[in-house]
Amino acid sequence: MSAQTDTPGSVTAVYKVTGMSCGHCEGSVSSEISELPGVSSVKAVASTGEVTVVSATPLDEESVRAAVDEAGFELTGKA
Repeated sequence: MSAQTDTPGSVTAVYKVTGMSCGHCEGSVSSEISELPGVSSVKAVASTGEVTVVSATPLDEESVRAAVDEAGFELTGKA
Protein backbone atom coordinates (compact mmCIF):
# COMPACT_ATOMS: atom_id res chain seq x y z
CA MET A 1 0.00 0.00 0.00
CA SER A 2 1.41 3.38 -0.93
CA ALA A 3 -0.61 5.64 1.34
CA GLN A 4 1.35 7.88 3.65
CA THR A 5 0.53 10.73 5.94
CA ASP A 6 2.10 14.02 4.84
CA THR A 7 0.61 16.44 7.33
CA PRO A 8 -1.61 15.88 10.33
CA GLY A 9 -5.08 15.06 9.10
CA SER A 10 -4.16 14.25 5.51
CA VAL A 11 -3.48 11.07 3.59
CA THR A 12 -1.61 10.79 0.28
CA ALA A 13 -2.31 7.93 -2.13
CA VAL A 14 -0.90 7.31 -5.60
CA TYR A 15 -3.05 5.55 -8.20
CA LYS A 16 -2.20 4.17 -11.63
CA VAL A 17 -4.46 5.32 -14.47
CA THR A 18 -4.25 4.11 -18.06
CA GLY A 19 -5.15 6.11 -21.14
CA MET A 20 -3.94 9.60 -20.18
CA SER A 21 -1.82 11.12 -22.93
CA CYS A 22 -1.91 14.90 -22.52
CA GLY A 23 -2.60 17.84 -20.24
CA HIS A 24 -6.30 17.76 -21.10
CA CYS A 25 -6.43 14.14 -19.91
CA GLU A 26 -4.69 15.12 -16.67
CA GLY A 27 -7.20 17.92 -16.16
CA SER A 28 -10.20 15.66 -16.75
CA VAL A 29 -9.00 13.06 -14.25
CA SER A 30 -8.00 15.70 -11.69
CA SER A 31 -11.35 17.47 -12.01
CA GLU A 32 -13.41 14.33 -11.42
CA ILE A 33 -11.34 13.10 -8.46
CA SER A 34 -11.35 16.61 -6.92
CA GLU A 35 -15.13 16.35 -6.57
CA LEU A 36 -14.83 13.43 -4.13
CA PRO A 37 -15.55 14.38 -0.49
CA GLY A 38 -12.43 15.13 1.53
CA VAL A 39 -10.05 15.55 -1.43
CA SER A 40 -7.75 18.56 -0.99
CA SER A 41 -5.43 18.13 -4.00
CA VAL A 42 -4.96 15.98 -7.08
CA LYS A 43 -1.94 15.80 -9.39
CA ALA A 44 -2.23 13.67 -12.51
CA VAL A 45 0.85 12.98 -14.68
CA ALA A 46 0.07 11.57 -18.13
CA SER A 47 3.66 10.50 -18.85
CA THR A 48 3.78 8.16 -15.84
CA GLY A 49 0.08 7.36 -15.55
CA GLU A 50 0.22 8.27 -11.88
CA VAL A 51 -2.38 10.31 -10.01
CA THR A 52 -1.43 11.57 -6.55
CA VAL A 53 -4.39 12.36 -4.33
CA VAL A 54 -4.26 14.12 -0.95
CA SER A 55 -7.39 13.72 1.16
CA ALA A 56 -8.56 14.22 4.73
CA THR A 57 -9.09 10.48 5.19
CA PRO A 58 -8.27 7.40 3.08
CA LEU A 59 -10.52 7.25 0.02
CA ASP A 60 -12.61 4.29 -1.02
CA GLU A 61 -10.84 2.91 -4.10
CA GLU A 62 -14.17 2.20 -5.81
CA SER A 63 -15.10 5.90 -5.51
CA VAL A 64 -11.80 6.87 -7.10
CA ARG A 65 -12.33 4.23 -9.80
CA ALA A 66 -15.80 5.64 -10.57
CA ALA A 67 -14.41 9.20 -10.83
CA VAL A 68 -11.62 8.06 -13.19
CA ASP A 69 -14.17 6.10 -15.25
CA GLU A 70 -16.38 9.21 -15.46
CA ALA A 71 -13.38 11.08 -16.91
CA GLY A 72 -13.03 8.35 -19.57
CA PHE A 73 -9.99 6.52 -18.22
CA GLU A 74 -9.23 3.35 -16.28
CA LEU A 75 -7.91 3.04 -12.75
CA THR A 76 -5.65 -0.02 -12.61
CA GLY A 77 -4.91 0.19 -8.87
CA LYS A 78 -2.56 1.84 -6.45
CA ALA A 79 0.98 2.58 -7.57
